[in-house]
Amino acid sequence: MKQAQIFEHRRSGVLLHITSLPSANLGQDAYRFVDFLHHVGVSIWQMLPLGPTHKEGSPYQCLSAHAANINLISIDILKQQSWANENELNGLTFSTMMAHAYRQFIAQATESEKQAFEEFQTQQQYWLEDYVLFCEIRHSHHAMAWYHWPDELRDREPSAIQKVRDDRQEALAIRCFEQFQFFQQWHALKHYANERNVKLFGDMPIFVAHDSVDVWAAPELFSLDNSGRPETVAGVPPDYFSETGQRWGNPLYRWQQHIDQDFLWWRQRLQTQLELFDLIRIDHFRGFDACWEIPAHCETAIEGQWTKAPGEALFDNLLDFFGELPLVAEDLGIITEEVTALRTKYAMPGMKILQFAFGSDATNPYLPHNHCIDSVTYTGTHDNDTTLGWYQTLDDNAKNHIAEYFAEPNQTMPWLLIQAALRSVSQLAIIPMQDILSLDGEHRMNVPGTIEGNWNWQFDWEMLDDQITDNLKNLNELYGRC
Repeated sequence: MKQAQIFEHRRSGVLLHITSLPSANLGQDAYRFVDFLHHVGVSIWQMLPLGPTHKEGSPYQCLSAHAANINLISIDILKQQSWANENELNGLTFSTMMAHAYRQFIAQATESEKQAFEEFQTQQQYWLEDYVLFCEIRHSHHAMAWYHWPDELRDREPSAIQKVRDDRQEALAIRCFEQFQFFQQWHALKHYANERNVKLFGDMPIFVAHDSVDVWAAPELFSLDNSGRPETVAGVPPDYFSETGQRWGNPLYRWQQHIDQDFLWWRQRLQTQLELFDLIRIDHFRGFDACWEIPAHCETAIEGQWTKAPGEALFDNLLDFFGELPLVAEDLGIITEEVTALRTKYAMPGMKILQFAFGSDATNPYLPHNHCIDSVTYTGTHDNDTTLGWYQTLDDNAKNHIAEYFAEPNQTMPWLLIQAALRSVSQLAIIPMQDILSLDGEHRMNVPGTIEGNWNWQFDWEMLDDQITDNLKNLNELYGRC
């Protein structure tokens, strides 16, 4: 099967989530970052999921698989709109300001601007209406999870839902307006990036959060009981990382229901992401062949079992609908021949992580000499330590292996691994921004299995000097990735 067009050229990318920009939004820093990427010959900007997060801040546990995190909206750009009165918006809290901006928009926007808002609501109706209802009900119940709501709201009784629509018309409209503003700003940034040959690379978790509009709005698609509680949940089995495995807690899919609905839910989900991104990573790809099914009453993953998933039927459906699948498969961990066959059938590159390559023998699949063209090489991911932090914790055996393997005594970490990634045969190489800045483990993005202190890292432009820029540009040119 032919690969998607985006994989036809040798490319490099940088991994940096929007929240890691100095301003943590879609404003001036995002455009400046695109200019930096263009200048050094990088044509891929990879980021994490953009959805509205729970209080822990993880972009992998969102309130919606479609909606955006409105905290990423640039207030400066909002205030520059022709209909906005900046003086009236200054000094307000974010939510109060957005409500006031909505009223200014209704009062002063041009007919074409109002028409664009109406078209947005019509085009995105398949998720937007449920999402704003979900958020408004959740807000009125002090951020309580939907399965704790009163039965009539939990079960979406028509009269109860209609009462919310009638009583909260403006509040619901404001929430639509917030999403509209995000998508307007996002598409402006995407256009700017694409004009400069920078493609945007997103991330789509295979599962959705239990407390999400997706599960509330379509409970029949998930393994739930009549009260909305999961019957089975996702995770991974015990391995050398954990004696009890990992119990993620996401409700599993009732795949037969998805089949009966011709995978409409998945087509709509991918449609939203392809409107936002040029390329998408699918997290936990192996779950499309088989997933680890854990009875919900179990506190650990030990008592789970592998359950087959209809990956071929799903991807056949998506391929027929979209024409091509610009997807990267996150195929890390213990991967079976069946998972690899599924990935290769649909021409999805897998992932090669250089931090996993050293300390064993020459057969390690992550060593550069074992890479293949249809792969994406990373120094590390958002779940890894920074490369410098990782190297500082290695034992002498692994450090000696690295020194002997590369035989480049004049090159130090993390640039030794950056150079290895860029010269790899892999068609795409991705470097986390922390590695480009030679930052240690204090600057890592996430520590898997922990809740506190993650997802908060931000860089500062003062960290990025001319030497770093020149090094990255020269390596991209040297290894044909410009």
